[in-house]
Amino acid sequence: MGQDQTKHQIEKGLHLYQSNQTEKALRVWMRVLEKSADPAGRFRVLGCLITAHAEMGRYKDMLKFAVVQIDTARELEDPDYLTESYLNLARSNEKLCEFQKTISYCKTCLNMQGTTVSLQLNGQVSLSMGNAFLGLSIFQKALECFEKALRYAHNNDDKMLECRVCCSLGNFYTQIKDYEKALFFPCKAAELVNDYGKGWSLKYRAMSQYHMAVAYRKLGRLADAMDCCEESMKIALQHGDRPLQALCLLCFADIHRSRKDVQTAFPRYDSSMSIMTEIGNRLGLIQVLLGVTKCWMIQKELDKALESIEKAQELAEGLGNKLGLLKVHCLCERIYRTKEQQRELRDHVVKFHECVEEMELYCGMCGESIGEKNNQLQALPCSHFFHLKCLQTNGTRGCPNCRRLSVKPGYV
Repeated sequence: MGQDQTKHQIEKGLHLYQSNQTEKALRVWMRVLEKSADPAGRFRVLGCLITAHAEMGRYKDMLKFAVVQIDTARELEDPDYLTESYLNLARSNEKLCEFQKTISYCKTCLNMQGTTVSLQLNGQVSLSMGNAFLGLSIFQKALECFEKALRYAHNNDDKMLECRVCCSLGNFYTQIKDYEKALFFPCKAAELVNDYGKGWSLKYRAMSQYHMAVAYRKLGRLADAMDCCEESMKIALQHGDRPLQALCLLCFADIHRSRKDVQTAFPRYDSSMSIMTEIGNRLGLIQVLLGVTKCWMIQKELDKALESIEKAQELAEGLGNKLGLLKVHCLCERIYRTKEQQRELRDHVVKFHECVEEMELYCGMCGESIGEKNNQLQALPCSHFFHLKCLQTNGTRGCPNCRRLSVKPGYV
């Protein structure tokens, strides 16, 4: 298959893919991969296969094609191709919750001296790295990466990237419980979709609606949460987007749990868990298991709650997800307090405070914890964040956290 024929077949596959004929598109692209002798064409078709498998939640296949793409990039001996293939490798590992590998591949991308194309990819690299740091609950570094990605998006006038970063920032602020910002950023993403997204994939609209649903639920606006989640789920079903379907089912379950309707919540948690297991989203599985635990607690079934939470703890430890562990210890503390088992209760209280210290989840001004309840937060240019009211009350001539870090241990 020659260069022109390769190009034609790739375009044919793209047309089928955009018409929701995914399996036909995959067959066309796989044929190109088998028969084409053009390395640049093979590289491009591998990119199409990586994107398609990412959107379907076939993350192991995504990773497999990313590894083949690296070899093709080396064959082409072009730093731009190499940067793009390392980014795809990073994103594949991010989807499979292999966060340390993601960070390592992202650093490789940023160290490459490519041309303009590589520089344009740096925003996506920073976003992927931020998502990985967030998966590890390293919040300052995550925020640093997201802000960097946002700067690249603004500098390159890349509205799609800006939309994706806003969704990640919504997730970031949901985790540290500034629900005003958790809603602001996906609303901003939805605005970008409305203003610029005529030719974009509907997944951008679905993504912003899902993150809005999560924030609305946290704010107790359950009817708004349900509307946004239904909109997102509709698009996810139309496009066969399994990862988003799993997240929407989790959100539906959480909404029903917030309404104390655990009988409706349980089957949705089960459906979400089934898809999360199938696609390998272990971070999502932790959230599902925590939700199931809370349902058992509502029903006063404390032994069943402990069974779920043990599975969540195992996953969180395996991933290095410190926030997941903190939530596990918090729920265990409540369970053992009810069961009046003092030794276990004390154990989890100690571990809870260790997690808070490790994640630096406290305000460097007032010393109170961050992420315990809904609070307005403000980040300084160094990406350390504080209670907004503390910054307004005390002002700051530099970051107190950075000042503490710069003091040598000998002088403490």
